[in-house]
Amino acid sequence: MAKKKVAKICKLQFQAGGARPGPALASAGINMPQFCQQFNDQTRDRAGDIVPVVITAYEDKSFDFVLKTTPAAVLLKKAAGIQKASGNPRTTKVGKITSAQLKEIAEYKMPDLNADSVEAAMKIIEGTARNMGIVVEG
Repeated sequence: MAKKKVAKICKLQFQAGGARPGPALASAGINMPQFCQQFNDQTRDRAGDIVPVVITAYEDKSFDFVLKTTPAAVLLKKAAGIQKASGNPRTTKVGKITSAQLKEIAEYKMPDLNADSVEAAMKIIEGTARNMGIVVEG
């Protein structure tokens, strides 16, 4: 089988199980209903989450896609029970999470983080939390 020529690589985010044809997908130049069907089938179990996806579109209009883990900021807001991050994280703290919640998020994010250990991943996620005005207890 000859190697297909890549036409475009797109990074998009959709609600789990909620991809719909639209301008973002149109720019990828792929079969939108086919992509939406496959994406929604693969993400149905992650209801309520935002799912980043990297779509590789080929010149023959076929495509491949890779699902990524939910963004850390979304997971942190959910864990802290807040709607939005702090506008001024140095002075305004908007929520708290436990170190157990931090570890859980870090373990979930491991495949997409540039970290060799859960401890290193926890430091990355803790930095994100700090920048959002979320305090990590413990």
